[in-house]
Amino acid sequence: MERNVWRTSTRSGSNGQCVEVRDRGVEIDVRDSKVPAAGVLRFTPAAWAAFTRTFKAAE
Repeated sequence: MERNVWRTSTRSGSNGQCVEVRDRGVEIDVRDSKVPAAGVLRFTPAAWAAFTRTFKAAE
């Protein structure tokens, strides 16, 4: 993942209801693409890796 660049989730549909993710190195940020000013969830890289690993295992 390129650092400090917001990217849209590959799981997002074309209905505009998306999340965006940004890798800042020390933290991973997640925000709602419809309302980016509403706030950001922040994860440590280890927590983000655990979340994505769990999500992928559930598929």
